[in-house]
Amino acid sequence: MTSIDHTIAREFEAALAWWHMAGVDHDFSDDATAWLADRSLDAVAAAAKPGRTGSIAAPDKANEPAAPRAVADTPSPAPATLRRDLLGESPPPDCAAFRDWWLSAPSLDTARAYPRIAPRGAAGAQLMVLVPQPETGDSDQLLSGPQGRLLGNILAAMGLDESAVYIASALPCHTPMADLALLAAGGMDAVTAHHISLVRPERVMAFGTGLAPMLIDVNLKTLSHNNYGNANLPVIMSETLEAITELPRLKARFWRRWMEWSATS
Repeated sequence: MTSIDHTIAREFEAALAWWHMAGVDHDFSDDATAWLADRSLDAVAAAAKPGRTGSIAAPDKANEPAAPRAVADTPSPAPATLRRDLLGESPPPDCAAFRDWWLSAPSLDTARAYPRIAPRGAAGAQLMVLVPQPETGDSDQLLSGPQGRLLGNILAAMGLDESAVYIASALPCHTPMADLALLAAGGMDAVTAHHISLVRPERVMAFGTGLAPMLIDVNLKTLSHNNYGNANLPVIMSETLEAITELPRLKARFWRRWMEWSATS
């Protein structure tokens, strides 16, 4: 054997030692592998060709994609909502006290990035308007933007002076992606009911079908009645002012509902 042969042998041994130090001490098959299939170790072993020398390395479970979970026949039950007594032992006794409480009660925080906005109007109003939440840009007055301008036009068309209308929101501040049903179940429905009982309006007009959970026992029909502290109040429910602004056809539908409702309530 020449010196060149010795050199090749040493290089081959050095290469094997390098791979061994790197942790590669198995022979691998070049057969195609279904990486996304959920194959067991037995199936992998069975794929080896008979008579082939060496062994097939077991798949690395840490790097193997997780097998898809079987979908349950029935969905898991939703966690129970924690209901709280947000009004406490001494609920606000009148509208003035309610406004102060509305702006300061720690239990009412739903979105601290936005300011709380007080309702406006006087108790005993001819009509109480309820919206889900203040507008994004409200700072000093509830509904001071496009929704407020639309509401002003609606009230004018109804022949109502805005000063004779009590305007309120179900949430104290603008709350993006608010889950009204969840908040109502957590105790905000009782707050809304107490608010309405303090205002004592002749009628209630709710803009937003999502407000139904806030109005205890209200049904989703165009004409409905609700009982707040032994006061049988006519309630009409419509789409949100934002939706009516964006979709003009909703204006005509709202007006038809209003005409029917006002003629029977």
